[in-house]
Amino acid sequence: MNLIAIDIGNANVTIALYLNGVEESVRAIPGRDTDQIADFLKNSWEKVPFAKSAREKVRDGRIVISSVKPAWTKKITEMAKTKLGEKILVIGKDIPMPMNMAVREPEKVGTDRVVAAAAAYAVIEDAVIVADFGTAVTVDMVDETGMFLGGCIFPGFAASADALHRAAAKLPNVTVTIPAEPYGETTEEAINCGLFFSAVGALQEITRRYSEKIGKWPKTVITGGGAELIKNYIPFIDSYVTHLVTKGIALAYRRHLDEQIGSSAER
Repeated sequence: MNLIAIDIGNANVTIALYLNGVEESVRAIPGRDTDQIADFLKNSWEKVPFAKSAREKVRDGRIVISSVKPAWTKKITEMAKTKLGEKILVIGKDIPMPMNMAVREPEKVGTDRVVAAAAAYAVIEDAVIVADFGTAVTVDMVDETGMFLGGCIFPGFAASADALHRAAAKLPNVTVTIPAEPYGETTEEAINCGLFFSAVGALQEITRRYSEKIGKWPKTVITGGGAELIKNYIPFIDSYVTHLVTKGIALAYRRHLDEQIGSSAER
């Protein structure tokens, strides 16, 4: 399986190249840097081998996207068409979700949440909490059967800091770091402590409540740019996985291929 998996988030576009099913490279690029995105996409696509059985010279691979930002999806789709001559496949549209979902409005759930949860469950194979610390923090629950149950969403570190700065005239905008103390001696330190411990406390409380519901303590997997701040701070975190969404995209595409092969064999 040769694949370029693209995770379009609210701030960054992460592009991962898979050759023969193995992750060869991955890079997170600011979404507004279209030149860098185009260059990395083109360079990655040129590493995909040509199909041996094709009469024409075509690459033996696909480009698959999970996106939470339609405008950027449109730009990258056009980029792939004009620069690579390739059609992009979209999770939730061209590629089915990789797991069952017990939610009221499955079509409104971000595909990034679902593919990340599927990737975590594929390894854990038991009840798991998957927390993605990005522009928004999503904390999602999967039961022991692999059913996506839903989750919680709250602002990420940067979004929280910016909202506080905009809403309160005298409060500065801060970049959240790991606090040296449990309280701040300056306004900046106090904001930093408040935002950091709010996120830590939220994850702890959500995990506790889910564990009470299912009767056992689930595994917890975290990912996202902000996850690095708390990965060593909360003792019950079992795994910190970088670029979990692109891994989930690859999983979704692989399962789609398997289903297509199985359907063909039954005919």
